[in-house]
Amino acid sequence: MLLIAGAAVLGVLAGTITGYTVQYHRDPTPLPPLAQQDVAVRPPVAPNDATTRRSVNAHRWDKAEEDLAKKLLEAPGGAKDGYSGYESLGTFAADYFEFPDRGFDSIAQEVRRIATAGWQQGEHDFVEIRLLQFQDQHAAQKYQEGQSSYQDEEKRAGNDGFALPGVPDAYGRAWLYKAKTKAGYHPLRQARAILRRGDIVMDVELTNNRGDVSQGEITDLAKRQMERL
Repeated sequence: MLLIAGAAVLGVLAGTITGYTVQYHRDPTPLPPLAQQDVAVRPPVAPNDATTRRSVNAHRWDKAEEDLAKKLLEAPGGAKDGYSGYESLGTFAADYFEFPDRGFDSIAQEVRRIATAGWQQGEHDFVEIRLLQFQDQHAAQKYQEGQSSYQDEEKRAGNDGFALPGVPDAYGRAWLYKAKTKAGYHPLRQARAILRRGDIVMDVELTNNRGDVSQGEITDLAKRQMERL
């Protein structure tokens, strides 16, 4: 019985090996063609103000997904102390908000990333630009409107600001601040523009340590940053 069982196992094994050997020497059988080889794909469509983060899918192209830091305005030739790159949310909150902890908590779940650039132009002008990208356009709009609503306070611009050419009022404005004076020092004056495009808020600041800032200067900066984005 054991001899018979052993012979049966050897027979099965020999058959299997023979089968593999035959298959090895045969030419491979081509696979049948896939169905729907030429699947129609819609061309990429740029997002607009009706686009949300959820609606940006495989058939849409969101320019904001590119390197945000590359969208920052570049320092002009001859500028000093130029820098450009990403900024952590903690660093931004510490530098930006009067109460950093509360400011951090208010945007921690809404801001995706922050890119910032700055430089000194000449002896008296200092530029700082921030691009804040939010999770969706609703969060960007809320932030832009909130920051803009504070500007008429005396400790900030103290006025309603002015419209920027080609920018609807709901999407941004600019302000000239009152000069800050202190005995023994030259006056310090700022101008600021806050604008929104899609899910990105642009915050452009120009400071002059001689108190000489014009509406045209901040308008030009804001326009060039908008075009760059």
